[in-house]
This record gives sequence, structure tokens and C-alpha cells, in this order.
Amino acid sequence: MLRRVFLASLFVAVQAFAQEPAAPSSPALAPSPVPDDSTRVAVLGYHDFSETQPETQMRMKPSKFRKQMETIRQLGISVISLEDFMAWKRGEKTLPERCILITLDDGWKSVYTDAYPVLKEFGFPFALYLYKNYVDVGGKSLSTEMIREMMQHGAGIGSHSVSHPFPGVVKGEKKKGADSFDAFLRNQIGESKQFLEGKFPYPITTYAYPGGYHCEEMYPLATEFGYHVMFTVVAGKVRRSTPNMIVPRYMVLGNNEKPFEMAVSFRDDASAPVAGAGATAPQKTLYPVTPEAGAIIHDRLPKISADLSTLTDYDPASLVMKVSGFGEVPATFDPATKQLSWQVNRKLRQPSCQVSISWKTTPQNKPAEVPLRWSFRIDLANSYQPEGAEAAVHEADVPPSPAVAPPPPAEPTPPAPPTVIPAETPTPTSPAPAPAHP
Repeated sequence: MLRRVFLASLFVAVQAFAQEPAAPSSPALAPSPVPDDSTRVAVLGYHDFSETQPETQMRMKPSKFRKQMETIRQLGISVISLEDFMAWKRGEKTLPERCILITLDDGWKSVYTDAYPVLKEFGFPFALYLYKNYVDVGGKSLSTEMIREMMQHGAGIGSHSVSHPFPGVVKGEKKKGADSFDAFLRNQIGESKQFLEGKFPYPITTYAYPGGYHCEEMYPLATEFGYHVMFTVVAGKVRRSTPNMIVPRYMVLGNNEKPFEMAVSFRDDASAPVAGAGATAPQKTLYPVTPEAGAIIHDRLPKISADLSTLTDYDPASLVMKVSGFGEVPATFDPATKQLSWQVNRKLRQPSCQVSISWKTTPQNKPAEVPLRWSFRIDLANSYQPEGAEAAVHEADVPPSPAVAPPPPAEPTPPAPPTVIPAETPTPTSPAPAPAHP
């Protein structure tokens, strides 16, 4: 109980000192030398689960966790293993454009009893970040047998230190002097790796900073001990070029949906190409939708709709449509066709658009267990071209045949006024404050 209280009280404050500013010239924080590609990975971080205890920042209801996994599947986002993530980061593997890596910290027993069955049901791989002092200690901790079983069904493992020292503890150790601090870090970073590799047949090459705290002294030790990727608690998508010592993660909270919504939204990736960028996992929706799930469209003012004719036991007045970049929109419901639709009234400016439709069931008057969610993409490059421009470009690429004489010049006509297409500047979006975790 005291540990939970401390976790919750520390959570809000930890972001302020989750890391120390590293020297700008630090080679450890230089971009990865592997060339970037169009893939972006959202790393999700979870902790504890309980259906009966109150939700906190660190504890989530398994039913909510299941809804989040269903959302990922509906959005067609590929869930990858830790091995695939590492191979991609090294430039040895190509991944779909949008990917998610699921991580679970600390080694709570509820990961095995509550989260693992859901992950196994969905066929999603995941990674456990364990600290030595919370393995095989009974109570609410994972046992070796539980961990080994999960490893047989898609779980990778990484280190989360020996004792999970909070940032204040690490800072206190640093004040004791360079030699003492070095010994402390060698124990936390090195001993934890040795312990896990001795207990489980798995190479420990990744580390999750406890509390997200990291400093300059940790990076060379991580390299010395054979770590290739170190995870923080700073929210953001991972690119191949992301420095391996400070890889971001979205810490998913039990009492706040915002970090998860940020993680599954890839609209901040405006630079990713649309066509030919690699396959994504197929999206599945419970009801027919327009634009279709996963489709690439050229119209930046589409009509968004869902055919709910097979939906039963719901209150039409409770239907709510939300569209990324617009929030809740004034969608209309046609009782005759059972279609909920909305005409986009401002040009879509991001390369992807996510839609969700929720409702309340009758007679319970409760929110639906799984809202309808899907996404589609917008080919911004082609949507900016005036009609016929694409054909004109292709015609210009074909060299004239030398055997055909050019036509005689036509009578001169006054030049038509130029068509001016006003440039549209995408609305800047400030990233939400990054959630931290202890």
C-alpha cells in the first residue's frame, strides 16, 4: 500500500526531473546511423491491473485494457515483438508504416492473471520489464514459472534495474561522489542484466529507466554491458534515427485516456509517404464505413459515414462521432437507412484521419463495450493538384516522336489569367505534456 501511495504521489512530479540535461556533444545521444524510413513505432507502457480496485495512474481495469487492444486491432495498427523492434532499429528488418510495441513494467502478478490472457487472445506479442528484487518474492509479484510461460507465448524481456530506484534515490547516490555513483549504476544496470540472463534463456539488450530518470553517466555503462536500447517515459513516436539511449514511450494511465489516444494517433507523422510506404495490418470494422477502413483517398473534404443497420439495442440519440482534428462533430442519423454521417467542412490537413463512433445501449443506458473505430489516409500530394494535373504530368514525361511533325502554330490568343492555388499551412499542434511513471 505504501508503495502504491508513493508511486501515485511521485507520478506528477517525476517528469520535472526524469532526466538530467546531457552534454550536447554526447555521442550516445547522436541520431542512430541507420537510415530512417517511413515506419513509426508507438511504444506503450503499462503497469498493474485490477477489475475490483479503483483505477489509478499505475493501475488499469482489465476490461479497459481489452478495449484498448480492440481499438488497436480496429485501427489496423501492427503490434510487433521486441525482437522485430530491435531488428528494425538495426536496419535489418522492414516493418509496416504504423506499429505498436507493448511493454509492461515492474513484474506485477496481475500482468499474468489479467493482461496476458487478453494479449494471448488477440495474438499480440509484448515485452516484460523486470527488476531483480521483484521476481519470485511472492505476494503480487511474478514468479519464474509465470514469466517462462508468457515467454512461450510471445513475451520478450528487458531489464528494469535491480531495486527500481526512484529518481530522488539516484540523485542522492550521485551526490556521494563519482566512484560511489559508478558502483551504484554498475549494480543497477549490470547486475540486473546478469540476473535475468541467468534465469531466462533470453538476451537482455534493452532497459527501461526506473521513473524515466537518466543521466550522462548511464550511457557508456549501458553500452559496456551490452544494452542496445534504453527506454524513457517521454511520449513520442520512435523512428529508426531516434537515439538508442533515449527511446520514447507512452505511459498508459489507468485513470486518463489521453496518453493512449496520443499513442494510437499517427497524424503527427506528416512526413511519412502515403503510397508505396509499406503494408499495414488490415483494418476490420463491425459495421460498413465510408471512407473504408485503411483506404487512401484523394478528396480532402470527404463524407464520413457508418451503416448501423445491423446494430441493435442502442439509443440513436446517444450516437456520438469524433473525428481527429475536429473532436466531436455534428453528425446526423437517418432513421430510414440507419446511417450516421457527417460532411467534413474543413479540408483534412494530416496524412491520416481517425474516426470513432460511440453509443449507449438500451435498456441499460450504458456506453457500448467497444466503440466503432477506424482510420483512413489522405494522399495530400495528389489532393493538392488541380483536376487533370496528374495526366498532364504523365503526358509531359513522354518524349515526342521524331517521326511526327509538330502541328502548325495556332492563332495567338490572349493568355489566360494564372490559376492561383492558395497554400495551406497545417495547423501546428503542440504535443501534450508527456506522462511520466515512477
